[in-house]
Amino acid sequence: LYIADGHHRAASASRVRELMKSKNPNHTGEEEYNYFLSVIFPHSHLQVLDYNRVVKDLNGLAEGEFFEKLKEAFEIELAPTSPYKPSQKHEFGMYLSGKWYVLHAKEGSFNVSDPVASLDVAILQENLLKPILGIENPRKDPRIDFVGGIRGLKTLEDRVNNGWAVAFAMYPTSLEDLMEVADNGMVMPPKSTWFEPKLRSGLFVHLIK
Repeated sequence: LYIADGHHRAASASRVRELMKSKNPNHTGEEEYNYFLSVIFPHSHLQVLDYNRVVKDLNGLAEGEFFEKLKEAFEIELAPTSPYKPSQKHEFGMYLSGKWYVLHAKEGSFNVSDPVASLDVAILQENLLKPILGIENPRKDPRIDFVGGIRGLKTLEDRVNNGWAVAFAMYPTSLEDLMEVADNGMVMPPKSTWFEPKLRSGLFVHLIK
């Protein structure tokens, strides 16, 4: 059983369970605090969409300087279509100043034997967002935002055309990649996957006494 979404909620429920267990000398494993609400899908019924990125500025770089730094880890070419949706792993679409580009991660720019380091979201973070654009912590940095693939690539264009500097279109992380990371006891990078179908949003409260 793999957790595809809700990792933090599951971890929080686990911590609450351990706390409640420590306070209950008659713990049996059947108490309500041992369980939390979930839904299970067969992996064949899930679809993983791209989880794209937009960045507010070029970290003080002129466009020419930005492109020169990109060339250290990526092959760059003008995109054949607009907007451009990546067609394979280790390929990225980039929208900047009204143009779409294709970035190909260069051989040797990431560890192919590492299940996490070889994910496209990790390649972009470690070779571009962090060293070039200064995004050290994508979870907290207000200069980066994430756009689920369900919203379409036009949303990326709109964000850049209305004040953001650059957008990156991602190739979707596969379920096989997610499972390999989990099987190796590793943790997925933040905002790696956008799953469909999404369940109806809501708030469930159950008091545990």
